[in-house]
Amino acid sequence: MQPLVAALIIVSAFLHALWNAALKLQPDREGAAVAILVIAIAVSAAALGTQDGPAFPATTGLLWALAAGVCEGGYLVTLVLGFREAPLGVVYPIARGGAVAMVWPASALWLGEAITARSAAGAVAVSTGLVLVGIERRGSTSVRGVFWASLCALFIAGYHLCYKCALATGAVPSAVFLAALAVALPVNVVRLGNGGWARTLAALRTSPLVIAAAGVLCATSFLVFLSALSRGGAGAAATLRNTSVVFALLLAWLIGERPGRAQVIGTLGVALGAVLLGWPR
Repeated sequence: MQPLVAALIIVSAFLHALWNAALKLQPDREGAAVAILVIAIAVSAAALGTQDGPAFPATTGLLWALAAGVCEGGYLVTLVLGFREAPLGVVYPIARGGAVAMVWPASALWLGEAITARSAAGAVAVSTGLVLVGIERRGSTSVRGVFWASLCALFIAGYHLCYKCALATGAVPSAVFLAALAVALPVNVVRLGNGGWARTLAALRTSPLVIAAAGVLCATSFLVFLSALSRGGAGAAATLRNTSVVFALLLAWLIGERPGRAQVIGTLGVALGAVLLGWPR
């Protein structure tokens, strides 16, 4: 993986952890999630307006982007449900680590991504570190919280692979993300049920600046990541992006959660794996 690509993914990881932490702090996370999606759509549309050429040179690119949107919708629903049952410092690493375990084999077998000894060691280090962080279970963590985080991992793996397939057709990253959000938004609105838009507006009125910032961070983190993904393999990109667990652990500490020994050791494992994956060939 090239140094620039690795740097873009790490920046994306930090922004991703930041907006997740902001969502965790909201009293009505379901309503806030929809508000964040709406703002992210506006940012993505603005980014697409600066691009030249066709957004989707091939119809298959659009179809993969829409499939990614289904996964994005499921990801946000399960993320919110996980946050309802467990701390940020537990849900986040389980979701991200589980995605790594699913994306790497699929990327190698399906997309033909080469796996070197160093990249394999990096993936193992990151995955092991994430598992250690995730097993730090406390009284505030329920079986349901772990279940939702694990299901969230499945959706994360799904959108990573779908995004990679969409970008492989030459689709513009901002167009891919915008199409995905166009699917993810109604999924989450339906999840709110009757009065969903009223809850969204109420959540926005409660924390307008935080939610607006979270929406911008959400869009920016994904657009930066998709730009990097278009230049690198899905397995390496997905694994390196999961260094966001390091940032999430620090943010969890700032909002009052206290990491245990396993979480600290796991974080060091993630950092080591990131170096191995991001080191130039």
